[in-house]
Amino acid sequence: MRRWLSRIPLDPYILALLATLVVATVLPARGRFADGASVATTLAIGLLFFLYGARISPGEAWAGARHWRLHALVLSSTFVLFPLLGLAARVLQPAVLTPELYQGLLFLCVVPSTVQSSIAFTSMAGGNVPAAIFSASFSNVAGVLLTPVLAGVVLAGSGAVSFSAGSILEIVAQLLLPFAAGQALRPWLGGWMGRHKRVLTLVDRGSILLVVYTAFSAGVVAGVWQRTSPGRLLALLGVLAALLLLVLLATAGAARLFGFARPDRITAIFCGSKKSMATGLPMAAVLFSPQTVGLVLLPLMLFHQLQLLVCAELARRWAAGGSAIREDAR
Repeated sequence: MRRWLSRIPLDPYILALLATLVVATVLPARGRFADGASVATTLAIGLLFFLYGARISPGEAWAGARHWRLHALVLSSTFVLFPLLGLAARVLQPAVLTPELYQGLLFLCVVPSTVQSSIAFTSMAGGNVPAAIFSASFSNVAGVLLTPVLAGVVLAGSGAVSFSAGSILEIVAQLLLPFAAGQALRPWLGGWMGRHKRVLTLVDRGSILLVVYTAFSAGVVAGVWQRTSPGRLLALLGVLAALLLLVLLATAGAARLFGFARPDRITAIFCGSKKSMATGLPMAAVLFSPQTVGLVLLPLMLFHQLQLLVCAELARRWAAGGSAIREDAR
């Protein structure tokens, strides 16, 4: 049991997220403090997407761009398969999932793939790392545009997301413009950011913790926790586990059907099954109302930890298998 627990990648950042949820539940932001936290969150989201834009280098990823079938599979899994599975889960509402949790599930399904963990697991398992860099990076670039649009499509009629001229301008101002500014300034900022990765990581994670605190505070004040039981949360975990399993099987099957080599299959599985909490949480704070955003974030946060657990174990097993294959070849 101790050996199994030691493999769980529950890092201090996850513990910080859980602590933030507890603080927001016990001491939610109210009144003028809530107003100040809302302004700070808006600025933090803009800073996050500016840093995302400055960090992603299309030139570095271009070496893996030639495998277009692999990238098409990853994008189809991220922005087509996931949303279709989310829509199919509508039958679980309201018997299994509350409307807020189902909205969170749908939002999870339109979020782009992760970058760091997708590349790390691909490298660990012996996959095609250049292709993983391109797929994960391009997924995030595309997600800045696609995620708000897909959220409006799959959540149409729920009242959770509504696109008006004002909301579109807000998305552009908080997400697209900072991202574009980061991309434009990357030639001048890239070297500085490379030398200060630790500081930028703290800024990233601190900003996301602020987003989570503000969102869950608004949910607590609006009484969302009174509408969700522990049984519903356990049911949500089961639904998320089933979603991850289906996508892992689908990407693995499609990669075999297309005749991909083993390194490319590994890349397709890891890049096509992930969802980015770092990108998704700030987006949710922009797209959803303060009254509902707290519980909407919960599926993405739980799925993030679940995908780390499962993919870390898969990467470990595939790395051991790859080592055995190379040893036999000698």
